[in-house]
Amino acid sequence: MSIDRSLKTGGNLNRHRNVLTRDERVAKLIDQGKFDDKGDSPIGLPKVGNRKVVAGAKTKKKKAGEEEEAK
Repeated sequence: MSIDRSLKTGGNLNRHRNVLTRDERVAKLIDQGKFDDKGDSPIGLPKVGNRKVVAGAKTKKKKAGEEEEAK
């Protein structure tokens, strides 16, 4: 009997996640300069956005010579 697709854990950790763990949030806040790891408490952290930026596909421009051949 095989395991259901939703229960497999192999590649699930490689996906983009909107929700970060506390460690990841602290690391992101330290990079932004909003958290001091020596004096600030890791409890009650502010929200941290985790957006995946994907650039759109570029369209290929036709040259003048190719347009005449297509007609």
